[in-house]
Amino acid sequence: MTAITLVQGDITRQHADAIVNAANSSLLGGGGVDGAIHRRGGPAILEECRALRASRYGKGLPTGRAVATTAGELDARWVIHTVGPVWSPTEDRSDLLASCYRESLRVADELGARTVAFPAVSTGVYRWPMEDAARIAVETVRNTPTAVEEARFVLFDERAYEAFARQAG
Repeated sequence: MTAITLVQGDITRQHADAIVNAANSSLLGGGGVDGAIHRRGGPAILEECRALRASRYGKGLPTGRAVATTAGELDARWVIHTVGPVWSPTEDRSDLLASCYRESLRVADELGARTVAFPAVSTGVYRWPMEDAARIAVETVRNTPTAVEEARFVLFDERAYEAFARQAG
């Protein structure tokens, strides 16, 4: 069974086999977690992302999917990039958010990763409400068969940490 742990802090400072990046579909960096991972991880991550765009993901990585690259200078072996959905008040897109976590775990299993650090996907500029995002994230990780031994949610601030703590029990 996968242990779920919570940490308040900077995901780019975590030691893990894989760090999940809340990427945009371009895979070419952006703001928030995505920008921080690219800045701290260095140019090797962007180089592999460009190669992915030039080959399999010419139109970008679809929402809810995940793909791995090197972790560059991060204290990890891999970065697993996943594209979260933009929250909509008129359309239930929670299946796409859950897919980000399932797909990230699937990629982690393919890589042989045993520790995976997750951000709160879609809760930044994609405006997903934190309580609902925490519920979807924790339930999905708990219910997804995986060889990952530790799923670590790395929450940027106290509000996010508390929302995830309520869900993780």
